[in-house]
Amino acid sequence: MSTRKLLSAAFIGTTLALGACQTETKAPEPQAEQVALTESEKANALFEEIFMESVMSSPMSQTYLGIKQDYDKLDDYTEAASAKELERAKANLTKLQLIDVSALDQQTALSWNLMDEQLRQEIESYRWRYHNYPVNQMFGMHSGLPSFMINQHLIQSQEDAQAYISRLREFKRVLRELEANLYKRAELGILAPKFVYPYVLSDINNVVTGAPFTAGDDSTLLADFKKKLSTLELSEDIKADLIIQAEQALVEAVGPGFASLTSTVQAIEQQADSRDGAWKLPDGAEFYNFALARTTTTDMDADTIHNLGLAEVERIHNEMRGIMKQVGFSGDLHAFFEFTKTDPQFYYPETSQGKQAYLDQATALIDDMKNRLDNLFLVKPKADLIVKAVEPFREKSAGKAFYQRPAPDGSRPGTYYANLYTMQAMPIYQMAALAYHEGIPGHHMQIAIAQELEGIPKFRKFGGYTAYTEGWGLYAELLPKEIGLYEDPYSDFGRLAMELWRACRLVTDTGLHAKRWSREQAIDYLLHNTPNAESDIVKAIERYIVMPSQATAYKVGMLKILELRETAKNRLGDRFDIREFHNVVLKQGALPLATLEGIVNHWIAGKLEP
Repeated sequence: MSTRKLLSAAFIGTTLALGACQTETKAPEPQAEQVALTESEKANALFEEIFMESVMSSPMSQTYLGIKQDYDKLDDYTEAASAKELERAKANLTKLQLIDVSALDQQTALSWNLMDEQLRQEIESYRWRYHNYPVNQMFGMHSGLPSFMINQHLIQSQEDAQAYISRLREFKRVLRELEANLYKRAELGILAPKFVYPYVLSDINNVVTGAPFTAGDDSTLLADFKKKLSTLELSEDIKADLIIQAEQALVEAVGPGFASLTSTVQAIEQQADSRDGAWKLPDGAEFYNFALARTTTTDMDADTIHNLGLAEVERIHNEMRGIMKQVGFSGDLHAFFEFTKTDPQFYYPETSQGKQAYLDQATALIDDMKNRLDNLFLVKPKADLIVKAVEPFREKSAGKAFYQRPAPDGSRPGTYYANLYTMQAMPIYQMAALAYHEGIPGHHMQIAIAQELEGIPKFRKFGGYTAYTEGWGLYAELLPKEIGLYEDPYSDFGRLAMELWRACRLVTDTGLHAKRWSREQAIDYLLHNTPNAESDIVKAIERYIVMPSQATAYKVGMLKILELRETAKNRLGDRFDIREFHNVVLKQGALPLATLEGIVNHWIAGKLEP
């Protein structure tokens, strides 16, 4: 599996050595035979080999894992590296086929099926390797590299500091490779729409503003280096010398690298147009269908997903009308949306105090939920969860909220990031649902538990299926209501608003990429059908444009989990236990939805046995 494609995932750090033992005996006694591995042991050793081979080919993935073997290097983004990944996937698939699946235990057979599917998909994906936008307002090395250094590269020794400096010098090479990738896509007619480029240029400018690039306060990277260095017990002379080296690397490599990238982005911007959907790409319709299948792990086509979204929007609108009656609002739904968008009572002030109040309240919500978990779960994550604001250098372009998994070695907790760039996009009534989704019982419960599981291969602990992961996150927004939370009607409205948002994603994503909607059409749809701020809406639609199909995962995954839970309730009756159901869903790691359904049905059948 490609680590660069799974760069946001933190893998695990140690390799499992499974070797044969041989005992030497004296003649004439016969020599003991080599201990034979079972087929399941062979398979699990191969899974480990495949996983760690991929991890060790990626210095950045190593860092996510806490491995410091290549701590001074960054990844390779050349076409040759992509071709090498393809050949590795093909070779590993050949090795996998040598395993006798009929001789595997149940858990290993599941792992074999998942690995087989992943390798085949990676091979199939190679055809579409250029069908993305390497720099955009959501992700890309222009913002990803600084974020990686700040959030992942720990400095716990002088050697770590030297490795940080070496990586700063690597920026120039990586950004040059990024430019080559951009020009290759331009040759193929794969260009991000025009609205993307100002965001990218702004993000670049934020990184190279401040010392040593310009006058003023320290730049983001220099400030990060100095802050981390200050915690070390080194002499002031050594620290001063390290800072000088870091400044030189920033001036000689980071600055020129970003200057060249800026010129490239500006040149490509001149070729871009305002066509927004994946349909405009070479074989765009086929690519989008491929993307939908990968994202949802289903065979639903664009029309089916679009119509599902429309039906869900209508259902949620009707539930919202019930809340309007509950709070005594006179007017139609659109007027209620306008009221919740504009009334100051629903927003913290646009001040540092207002932003801190948001973070404090989000933390309190998560802490309260931590104390309720025993009623819902049999297993809980060992890793802690903290709440942070998105860093200033990327808050303008980053998403509304997101989760960063904890370090496997316990050196870093899980983090719920709230984007407080504009408080008007973060209404108080949505705060609870957002915290539950990104934190507890949402992503932190699912992702942290998965990476702490024992007895399953690392590729399952740290892999991901978007429909499962985001489906769980959306399901986790509903779960607190079922134990009596969202007592404030406006908070429950916020929950519905978040669910409505995901239902609208089914409509707008397919609208943009299959039905040829323009950016403006999609924005207009959300303006008329959701209570979200216009700034929030514009950012969302622009996200869907640069990440075709990703937005369809949430509602599809949630509906499948709810469907499976309802099936279990109906078939088990009094024997249904919500904690056991959650155990079944969470204790296998992320899964394709069809696989999850099979596992839940197997559990139900087992419970029904006399």
